[in-house]
Amino acid sequence: MLPFTREQFVEVFARYNEAVWPVQVLAYLLGLAAVVLLLSRRAGFDRVVGGVLALMWLWTGVAYHGVFFSAINKAAAAFAALFVVQGLLFARAAVVRGTLRFAPGSGPAAWLGWALVVYAAVLYPLVGMAAGHAYPQIPMFGITPCPVTLLTFGLLLLAAPPVPRSLLVIPFLWSLVGGSAAFLLGVPQDWPLLASGLIALFLFFAHRAPHRTAHA
Repeated sequence: MLPFTREQFVEVFARYNEAVWPVQVLAYLLGLAAVVLLLSRRAGFDRVVGGVLALMWLWTGVAYHGVFFSAINKAAAAFAALFVVQGLLFARAAVVRGTLRFAPGSGPAAWLGWALVVYAAVLYPLVGMAAGHAYPQIPMFGITPCPVTLLTFGLLLLAAPPVPRSLLVIPFLWSLVGGSAAFLLGVPQDWPLLASGLIALFLFFAHRAPHRTAHA
């Protein structure tokens, strides 16, 4: 069903991680900075957190999809374009217009949001290593599609409503593409991706409903 083998897929990650080192460290530092800013809520933190997401989507689109994944999958060019578009959407909403704001609450949406952030940054690589996928043959936080998408859902669930709907379309589509491929390729750390998109959208709209009522 896929135009490449599992061995080719894993080898792409190995070559990618070795080629871009130490960008992995920078991605973790940016993710940590975003979490610290979310907790401290310093002035202008919304733009910084949104800017971090924009950088991660842009980098993953160009570097991973455009340069490396395209070697084994012709569809990677389309994936690269979608990820770049998503990065630009985050840049416009968070950095330019300031329409994406973060206000972590205490309800189910916020709990799932924090859980996805922790999973993407900490548990994701641990699950991969437990399944026998040693570095550098594993997707890394902040620079590969599935961890970036999981982090994105987590942070958007920590955003103040209304979240621009345009920011949800591409991450949701990738949750379907990446999540279904994970089962075919035997990548257990990506298995929650398929469910996370559906659950995140449900909680997002459930979280949005009270805001609409109050606004009315």
